[in-house]
Formats: sequence, structure tokens, C-alpha cells
Amino acid sequence: MIRRLSSADSGFAATLDALLHFDNSTDEAIENTVAEILARVRREGDPAVLDYTRRFDKLEPGSMSELELPRAELRHALDRLPPVQRKALEAAAERVSSYHERQKMESWSFTEADGTRLGQKVTPLDRVGLYVPGGKAAYPSSVLMNALPAKVAGVGELVMVVPTPRGEKNALVLAAACLSGVDRVFTIGGAQAVAALAYGTQTVPQVDKIVGPGNAYVAAAKRRVFGTVGIDMVAGPSEVLIIADRTANPDWVAIDLFAQAEHDELAQAILLCPDADFIARVYASIERLLPTMPRREVIAASLAGRGALIQVASLDEACEIANRIAPEHLELSVSDPAPLVEKIRHAGAIFIGHHASESLGDYCAGPNHVLPTSRSARFSSPLGVYDFQKRSSLIEVSAAGARTLGPIASTLAHGEGLTAHARAAELRCDS
Repeated sequence: MIRRLSSADSGFAATLDALLHFDNSTDEAIENTVAEILARVRREGDPAVLDYTRRFDKLEPGSMSELELPRAELRHALDRLPPVQRKALEAAAERVSSYHERQKMESWSFTEADGTRLGQKVTPLDRVGLYVPGGKAAYPSSVLMNALPAKVAGVGELVMVVPTPRGEKNALVLAAACLSGVDRVFTIGGAQAVAALAYGTQTVPQVDKIVGPGNAYVAAAKRRVFGTVGIDMVAGPSEVLIIADRTANPDWVAIDLFAQAEHDELAQAILLCPDADFIARVYASIERLLPTMPRREVIAASLAGRGALIQVASLDEACEIANRIAPEHLELSVSDPAPLVEKIRHAGAIFIGHHASESLGDYCAGPNHVLPTSRSARFSSPLGVYDFQKRSSLIEVSAAGARTLGPIASTLAHGEGLTAHARAAELRCDS
């Protein structure tokens, strides 16, 4: 079962560090395989992608054209959804789009007294690749969360890749692609799909950035192609940290811990609470509710391996520990969460109050569910529209401005031993 700790225990800091530690280095065999796949796809293009698709997905495509889905197939998947599913998908898409519309950056400039104009031009990326897990895995929410911010940003073309092992297509994923305005869909996956997007092939266009989750091979491939293209992030296992007081519902807390733990055995679910009696009640809820969970074996392994119920001295101390953990998801399940929000500096997403279940954020609240993991919330942010826009500086210098800026630039350039830089600035002073 899940371990019980106290921040007052001797060696607690070391115990917490050990609990948080996750080795995200890739197995050498995976790295070697991925390096070989990337090199071959870069060298051969379509023939390599076709060969790997036959080998790994057990398909027999005659050409790459057979691996691109027509727009009509996406529309058909959307139209054939049960009404309840379609309504939920459309409602989630509307909320996600509405939230991300508020993130759009605009170009701006200002003019100084001498006529010099400075500013920033904001432009969307030309083309983005979206990786989506396929087969029995169904992650339509990930399609929405990755595609819709790109579309809101004004990305010119969105290319989705999704493996279909043995021809198995997921209708919800294809419907989400249709609803999100994905432009092209290729039924390819793995490191070979990442390579095709990063380098381009005779059929798959080269993109500027690759986003979306995948397995260890996909993660390794994304790391290796970074620099040739941009990537969103290389995410670790999913995490939730709950800060609760005695006013919380122990069953709700237990289920919220389960909601993260059911992702996989390496997911992390931690509770911080100053009340020992409430922690005991949560423990009892875990024991009672776990047998009812279809994925109970995965949940149990996650809670036993990386989970904890931690008694803290106060809610203030809970916030200090939370900032140290910098969790992907942070729930503030307390009677008065507002003061705690002000004390949190590092978290991917903050869920405020008893009713703000993390699962609502995963699907339909509106903010993005692609969040920094493995303590990277200390320096990074959720995926958003700003990840699909870039900024160019605007520098328009008047003659009067050149006479003001020239001597400054000249002096600094001479100080760096860059005479041509200095001369270029000086020449403008005489105009």
C-alpha cells in the first residue's frame, strides 16, 4: 500500500528526494534503434517509412498515399459518433478554443521622440506536426489540447501522425482531428513518424515543430531531432500533488490520487495534509475503493512505488514542500484556498477548491493538459498558443536616432575589438 510519512521525520528531505527521483535517461538499446531509424528515414524518405510501418505495425501498404487518410474519412468518423460522445467532444473543443483565444500575442511597437521605432512582430509557425498514440489507445483529448492552440495561433498547416497497428483506427481520435481542423493525417507512428516530420520525405512535409505524447521510442526521437525542429517537451510520468485539510472529502481525495496512478506504474500521487486523522481516513478510503477500480493493479503499483501520504506541520509548510516538488498537477482541496494560491510558485496547473478535480482539467475545463513534469514546472509552462507563435524584433532607426545610438554602439564595439561593427555604427552618425 501507499507509504505514510511525516515532514517531522529525521531524514524526511532525503526520503522525499528519493521519492521524487525519476531517471528519464533512455535505455541504450532504444537510443541505438532510434538513431538508426532517424538516419535511415532522413536518407531514404518514404521507402524507409513504409518498411518500418510494415515491420512494426503489421501493415502492407503499397505506397505512402495509402497511409494518408482523406478528409472525408475524418468527417465520417465525426458524423458516426454516438450523439453523447460527439456532444462531449464538441463541448470540450469549444472550451479549449475559448480559453486559448485569450493567450494570443499581438504585435506591438512604439516610436521614440527622435523617430526611432522599436517593437515586436508576432507570427505563427508555418507547419506543425502532431504525434498521437494509436491502436487501442484513445486520446482524443490530447488531439484537442495540441491541435486547437496551434489553430488559434494561426499555424498554416497541421500534420498529424497516428499509428494504426494491424489497421486498427480509433474513431474518437479521427473525430477529434476533424473537429480540431487538422489538415493532413498519416497513419504512421514511432520514431519513423517523428523522423518523417522532422526531415520531410517525398510525401510527408517537413514541419517546424513537433508536439504530442508518445512511447519511449517517440520521446527519444523527439530529443534527437530537437534543433532541426522545435518540440513541445519530453514529458515524464504524470503527477498529482494534493494539499488537503480536514474539510476535504477523503473519498474524493483517494479517487483523485487514483486518477493519476491509473496512468501507469510510474505515475506519482502524493497527499500533503496537517491532520493525522484525515490522512488515516484517506488511507481507509484507498483500501476500500481500490478493489472497485478496473485498473487497480496499475494503481496499486503506482501508489506503492511512487506515492505517499505525508503529514505536514501546517498548510504553509505544505506550500513550501509543494514548491520544492513543482508538480505537474496541484490540487488545493482546502476550505480557504485563495491564500495558498498566492504562496505557490511552481506548478503546471493549480486546481482550486474541493470541486476542482484534476480530471476536469484533463478533458474539458479549458486550460491545456500538456504540462511540465519531473519538477520542470520550476522553469517551464503548460503548452499554449505562445508555443505556436514566434517573435521578431522590429528596429527602425531614424537619422536622429542613429546619431544618438551610433556613439554608444561604437564605443562598446571597440571595447570588444570588433572594428567593423564600430565603423558600421559610425558611418550612420555622419548621414
